[in-house]
Amino acid sequence: MNLFLAMFVSMIMKNLIIFFLVFVPLVVSSNAQEVSEVNFEELSPWLNKTNDTTYVVNFWATWCKPCVEEMPHFMEVASAMKDEKVKFLFVSLDFPTQKESRLLPFIEKHEIREQVILLNDPNSNEWINKVDAGWSGAIPATLIYKDNSRSFHESSLSKEELITIIKSI
Repeated sequence: MNLFLAMFVSMIMKNLIIFFLVFVPLVVSSNAQEVSEVNFEELSPWLNKTNDTTYVVNFWATWCKPCVEEMPHFMEVASAMKDEKVKFLFVSLDFPTQKESRLLPFIEKHEIREQVILLNDPNSNEWINKVDAGWSGAIPATLIYKDNSRSFHESSLSKEELITIIKSI
């Protein structure tokens, strides 16, 4: 009887191992966010929408310490305002070659659920002023707008500052 029990347990263990090796990674990876790589022309429509929604467009990178430090504030505000007409877009300025090795793991580790896109347009001297005429190109930088009302901030924002700006638009 002990031999039968040992064979039965062995069979169950093998099946469990196969299950965890095959199916669990599929479930875990299905939560991963798709990150589109776009040029400025493709990003541009996100900077000029005219409807009743407030847009928060944050320019950031994983290698930018102030960007990483402010990210939890943005996540908290996005979560708190999820039932309001506020849309968050995170525009990563990471190097395209580091999308898989750095950007995607960062998004997963920090559980970023809002939309993230990777801006792959090396002609920054051409597009920076199109985001805001006063922008030097430093990050973090955030454009908050609704219709024709715009507010641009070339600095880190606290949770309270972010909420105040969104509500004032």
